[in-house]
Amino acid sequence: MIEIETRTRRWGNSIGIVIPKEKIKEEHLKANQNVRVFISSTKVTKVRDIFGLLKNWKRPTDDIMKEVDNELNSRFFKR
Repeated sequence: MIEIETRTRRWGNSIGIVIPKEKIKEEHLKANQNVRVFISSTKVTKVRDIFGLLKNWKRPTDDIMKEVDNELNSRFFKR
């Protein structure tokens, strides 16, 4: 199974996609072969987008990591 990002193109009254040549070779695809295509037009969230939302974050990362460690320790390593 491969995942590619490609642009739709108009073919007559239809819209189609182009599969790059290297991906065709990788999956051993042939003309007139049935394939399954999953389509998603939603934007993929990128890490830099998330960090942009946290610009007003006031706690240092070390404090957050210590809190997470303490929580995990208290749940899994009960004394």
